[in-house]
Amino acid sequence: MNGPVVVVGAGSWGTAFATVLGRAGHAVRLVARDAERADEIRATGMNSRYLPDVALDGVEIAAADRSAVADAEMVVVAVPSRAVVGVCADLRDDLPPGAGIVSLSKGLDPVSGDRLSVAIAGAIGDAPLVVVTGPSHAEEVAAGQPTAVVAGGDDRLVHRLQDLTAGTNLRLYRNDDLVGLEIAAAAKNVIALAAGMGDGLGSGDNAKAALVTRGLAEMTRLGVVLGAREATFGGLAGMGDLIATCTSPLSRNRRAGELIASGVPPAEIEDRLGQVAEGLVTVENLLATADAAGVELPISAAVAAVVSGEMSVEEALAGLMARAPSAE
Repeated sequence: MNGPVVVVGAGSWGTAFATVLGRAGHAVRLVARDAERADEIRATGMNSRYLPDVALDGVEIAAADRSAVADAEMVVVAVPSRAVVGVCADLRDDLPPGAGIVSLSKGLDPVSGDRLSVAIAGAIGDAPLVVVTGPSHAEEVAAGQPTAVVAGGDDRLVHRLQDLTAGTNLRLYRNDDLVGLEIAAAAKNVIALAAGMGDGLGSGDNAKAALVTRGLAEMTRLGVVLGAREATFGGLAGMGDLIATCTSPLSRNRRAGELIASGVPPAEIEDRLGQVAEGLVTVENLLATADAAGVELPISAAVAAVVSGEMSVEEALAGLMARAPSAE
């Protein structure tokens, strides 16, 4: 099939991904949520809300309607986790035969608590499906900075994505451990909230290093029990994305944690950031998944207690430090 790559979701990551393909000379269409938003982006040649300094050269702009995906080779879904199932359900009847779905979203389905690939499959049917994750701040990708990500799912579609991104600033690796990729992508945002809370309290490098390391340990424990490979968590989806999300000033989840530590109520975070901090949406379902699997996630549980208002950031930190001594 020779149709365009259609990116549904004109947020920062969807826009950056479309820009990479457009610069490489591929046919790519970026679909905004409505005609007014599409007209604005088309008229200015840039996405002023999310990536105001990035020219969308070679990218067709369209509004979300039935014709937007009708000729697509593949559809890239780049929307918040809470919108993924609805978007995919809307696509189902208009998706061309054989066209694949690529998910750039990171988290768990807020309604079912399922991994997003499971939720997408339930909404879209048996279309080929791939998940892309890893350390990928949209601002850096769009600016042409070197970035490496990882993809898993339908093997043919993964290889096609590698072909499309070959020679660009976005290097894509294969990993067929879909469970590991998705659990890492969901859990790292929760750990980044904790990292931001520590930053908000003025904690130092020792604390950040301990948090990242122990955060990696708890997300690995959960993933392995659910059937993932331990090695996945030492790669781009796990350690790679954890480092970027816990340390970068570009990280929305780290910034959200910092705001919470400064006294901003969690319910106001999205308005402050102008974008979704997925860790706030994910943490309760992540803990429910862990409870069902019999896995303890102490850092994630502390984050949930702060987000729910059960305890302060200071109390959560004290509770983690007072846990019974154990081996690493």
